[in-house]
Amino acid sequence: MATGEAKDNTVKAAEIEARLGLGRRRGRWRGWLWGLGLAVVVVGGVTLWRALGPGEDGAAYRTAPASLADLVVTVTATGTVEPTNLVEISSELSGTLRGVAVDYNDMVKAGQVLATLDTTKLEAELAVAEANVTAAQAQLERARATLVEARDNYDRAAELDARGVTSHQSLIAQRAAFDRAAAEVTVAEANLELARAQRGLVQADLDKACICSPIDGVVLDRAADVGQIVASALTAPVLFTVAEDLTEMEVQVAVDEADIGAISEGDRVVFTVDAYDDRSFPAEIKTIRYASETVEGVVSYTAVLAVRNDDLSLRPGMTATADIIVAELQGVLAVPNAALRYAPVVEVEEDSEGGGGLLSMIMPHRPDAGARASGKSIWVLRDGAPVEVPVEPGQSDGSLTEIRSGELSAGELVILGEGG
Repeated sequence: MATGEAKDNTVKAAEIEARLGLGRRRGRWRGWLWGLGLAVVVVGGVTLWRALGPGEDGAAYRTAPASLADLVVTVTATGTVEPTNLVEISSELSGTLRGVAVDYNDMVKAGQVLATLDTTKLEAELAVAEANVTAAQAQLERARATLVEARDNYDRAAELDARGVTSHQSLIAQRAAFDRAAAEVTVAEANLELARAQRGLVQADLDKACICSPIDGVVLDRAADVGQIVASALTAPVLFTVAEDLTEMEVQVAVDEADIGAISEGDRVVFTVDAYDDRSFPAEIKTIRYASETVEGVVSYTAVLAVRNDDLSLRPGMTATADIIVAELQGVLAVPNAALRYAPVVEVEEDSEGGGGLLSMIMPHRPDAGARASGKSIWVLRDGAPVEVPVEPGQSDGSLTEIRSGELSAGELVILGEGG
């Protein structure tokens, strides 16, 4: 009974679907989807063809005239502004800072006191050393007096021995006493020198307790405060950083290995810093270091630029962007760099079998751009048609390139690209 009712329900559902046309609609929807997809592909292909390919009536070219120009060829490098001579001043002694005499930006002279350590212990040690020197001097005087006495006794004994008045044994004893006295003088002299040397060591430590500037300059950094304990036994602490004569600075820039062969010592340089966007500073390459530096796989060499800083506008640590002038060309024939990169696309013949699948049937084919100029020729617009002209390119300033030779004249229109 249940089976018969299920068959009746199935037949009724099929009749309802047939009357409403649901089956036909499903088929039509599939057809619409295929048609829509095909239309999208066709429209996209035509749009891409019109955007990238030339029309049947020829391409519209972007051109610029070849001209006589002055080119300044530069190599760009970045670095930092540094003092010519920078000294970090530390303390060789351990102790407590008793006084600090200078602060940031103070001008100092060579030998000027920057800070002092507590010298109570050193002064006591120096007093002991002075006393040892005095004692050694006294011992030396006593030894010399003893030597004089021993010499007189020996001379007298020798005279008596020559006259036969005393025994020869007495002469030998006086001789031995004289030699011992001479040795005592030598020992006393050595003890005096030792005492003086020890006093010199203590005096040297006492002199080092005064932390002084070794050069004339300006205090850039100060890491010393009164009461601070200095422990130089482990690592000598940097208490002051002094720069010598900030009117003469240097800029250390990193030059890429690809450009290092183009620069040389004495080349003129113009650089800028972030602090003065509208100002350029002149400089000159003072030295190019042979040692290389590798950072993240990039090899560079340091070039040191000499800079005058009379107005003290440049400060240590500023980031500098330098343009090193490697060549200056006057009145040379030049074209935009884009002209050396342009080459027209090359038409490709269709396959003899007309293959390519459905996409090639509904979408225009973009001519292959594989055969392009190698940079040794440019394309010139002559009588409305592009003409390839072999040339010998020279140096470039980044926007224009020198043309050293080739059948090109100033004023001729060189092709930079296609499209308006």
